[in-house]
Amino acid sequence: MMRVLYALIPVALAAVYLFGWRVLALVAVSCVFAFLAEWAMVPAKNGKISQAVWVTAALFGLSLPPTAPFWIAAVGVVFGIVFGKMVFGGFGKNVFNPAIVGRAFVYVCFPVEMTSRFVPAFRGLPGGFARWSFDALKELPAELAAPGLKVVDAVTAATPMWSRRDYGFEVRLWDLVTGRIGNLFDHAGQARVLAAGSAGEVCALAILLGAVYLLWTKTANWRLMLGTLLGAVGMNLLLRNALGIAAVPPLPFTLFSGAFLYAAVFMVTDPISAPRLKESVWVYSVFIGAMIVFLRYKAVFAGGVAFAILLGNVLAPSLDLWIKRFQAPRKPVGPGVDRAGSKGGPA
Repeated sequence: MMRVLYALIPVALAAVYLFGWRVLALVAVSCVFAFLAEWAMVPAKNGKISQAVWVTAALFGLSLPPTAPFWIAAVGVVFGIVFGKMVFGGFGKNVFNPAIVGRAFVYVCFPVEMTSRFVPAFRGLPGGFARWSFDALKELPAELAAPGLKVVDAVTAATPMWSRRDYGFEVRLWDLVTGRIGNLFDHAGQARVLAAGSAGEVCALAILLGAVYLLWTKTANWRLMLGTLLGAVGMNLLLRNALGIAAVPPLPFTLFSGAFLYAAVFMVTDPISAPRLKESVWVYSVFIGAMIVFLRYKAVFAGGVAFAILLGNVLAPSLDLWIKRFQAPRKPVGPGVDRAGSKGGPA
């Protein structure tokens, strides 16, 4: 479990550079309340708290908007630990990924707090290393303004997925890869702020560094990462290229926007909530990747990552069971044995 935290180091550093030190404060709050929630529910006999609680807290904290209220971090991670893990018996017995459970809970229950706290990323050096945070959109630096637009004209902030879906504004691929997203664009005579996204999900380079470390140390199952990628690619090509649905974004945008990479590397690869059999792993991960793209296109929510993973978690135990039944050797039915298993003979 500690190796997952090591893999998150470049992601956390990138988040601080892009959004300021407040990001680490969100992670710290998540860690404190995750520890307290698990400690309160650990059976008195063994009293052991697993290292997985720190991984859950870090993953959850980095999945939040950079300026999300601290109480959101506390409520969300407690809900994820309690109802995503401890009610099933604790570490190793949970069906769902607790970080995803907490993220989905706060996203559904507190949509305003979760969708109105996105801000542009800092640029240049020292970037966010010299700042605490963007406290409000009114603090946007003037250099973000596009020609003819002023910062004070901005009325709405939108992440890359929202800006494309709702306003038809495309973000450059390199900006999606580096996470340095933040400027103003004009839509119907109104200035809109292009915000980056959640703290740990926007810098693809940092996430890919973490993926390389997880694969090199054999901490994560490469089949889960690759299957998620293949599922997303397949569904994207089906909807956009085969069916000609223009609302589905181009493939590079699909892979590098939103929380897709973050989820494929750190969330889908959770070994506890994933299936055990190799064949099940492929079906599970391909299903999640395909559902992410489908939900982005059809669902109300712009992302759909959390719900796709939760659907996969629900299917995981059944997938193992179905694969085992399919692979189980079938006993031949001989002339002296009927299909019910009883011996035949003269009446």
